[in-house]
Amino acid sequence: MKLLGIIGGMSWTSTAEYYRLLNEDVARGQGGLHSARVLIHSVDFAEIAALQRSGEWDAAGALLADAARGLEQAGAGALLIATNTMHKVADAVQDAVTIPLLHIADATGERLRAAGVTRVGLLATAFTMEQDFYTGRLAGKYGLDVIVPGADERAEIHRIIFDELCRNVILDDSRGAYRRIMAGLVARGAQAIILGCTEITLLVGAADTSVPVFDTTRIHVEDAARWMLDSA
Repeated sequence: MKLLGIIGGMSWTSTAEYYRLLNEDVARGQGGLHSARVLIHSVDFAEIAALQRSGEWDAAGALLADAARGLEQAGAGALLIATNTMHKVADAVQDAVTIPLLHIADATGERLRAAGVTRVGLLATAFTMEQDFYTGRLAGKYGLDVIVPGADERAEIHRIIFDELCRNVILDDSRGAYRRIMAGLVARGAQAIILGCTEITLLVGAADTSVPVFDTTRIHVEDAARWMLDSA
């Protein structure tokens, strides 16, 4: 089994989910008592979040790049950033190492294209919904028309992620808000919904909307586990 390096801690709740799912996939693939061979560099999310808020993305990228170098030096054969938003600095991370970075938007885009989806709604942090690093990649590489909620709804989605889900707080009122927002995206023609923040699946899933959901955490883990178990 290949050794995977994970840059995590953004937030710890999503990294814990990545770890659980990776081990489940490896156990399913190999049986018995097998578990995932992973190295995790868990950053202090408060530091990263402060850099996000102040727009200091180069500094945030440098922190993640340093983590990536350490994971490569420790023997990791590929890297995974266990968050959607910090793929804004994916190029800085990839440029810092010689091993491949498994990109979450590519994994998601490939699944959407294979499913025949052309117009998709996105729920994510405000950074991911409003900036081009994620939606632009999905549009440019996979031909997807990505629609996002209105400004007030984007702000509410973002608040729930940072104030609640990143702290492992799960509230029914917030679930209801996400359901209403997803229904609005479907009314605008979304054929599917991307759950584009790794914490969102703690709150909503396939049962909460009338169209298919594409869980980026689950998709990212599937690609990572496939890489780990590929003997080629």
